[in-house]
Amino acid sequence: MKLDPSFIWTALVELLSAVPTTLNVTMVSILFGTLIGTIVALIRIYRVPVLNPIASAYVTVIRGTPMLTHLLLIYYGLPMLVNGLSDSFGWSFRAASIPMIGFAYLSFSITSGAYLSEVVRSGMLAVNRGQIEAAYAVGMTTPQALRRIVLPQAFAVSLPNLTNALIGALHGSTLVFSLTVVDINAKAQIVASTNWKFFDAYLAAAILYWGLTVLIEQLSGLLEKRINVYNRGGVA
Repeated sequence: MKLDPSFIWTALVELLSAVPTTLNVTMVSILFGTLIGTIVALIRIYRVPVLNPIASAYVTVIRGTPMLTHLLLIYYGLPMLVNGLSDSFGWSFRAASIPMIGFAYLSFSITSGAYLSEVVRSGMLAVNRGQIEAAYAVGMTTPQALRRIVLPQAFAVSLPNLTNALIGALHGSTLVFSLTVVDINAKAQIVASTNWKFFDAYLAAAILYWGLTVLIEQLSGLLEKRINVYNRGGVA
């Protein structure tokens, strides 16, 4: 086997067109996953009746099963549900109208939500209980205390774990290839199919993923430094 540097460069350039798809899947899953995770974390921390066991079961089941399994269950199960409801209520909407990437958005958001709920929960529990009691003492409601005191500090504490979750979502986005969505990995296979230089093409994909990961780490480091300035009482 002999590497072809010129082809690796060519492949790398062609793979850039698939970066937006990969980033879209990653960011949508993290954004909605964070929303889901925050809600689940609050339910578990405050032990909301009825919802608490459901939230706990959700986290246990999702974290105990593979990400690819979630994707396939959504891909095969959602059309059955949508078409069944359409038949029952006489709707014209059919599952065939759902774009393939929509299944990935939903599946990855649900998966990320379970993992991020533990990140958010641990961050919130790390905030000193005395600060919450002080907020109540000055007349704040629970939502106000959460929004102004608990969640900002929980975000600062959880930033390294959130960064890891973002990187994990980036790498996990490669699974959309199984739904024929053209991400970086899928594009690498398409590029390699012209001359069967699959190793070179996937090496280019690896370089691109590595570059995106380093970029995320650098941005996270800058954000962490900015947060630490405020934690020390300074001005950014």
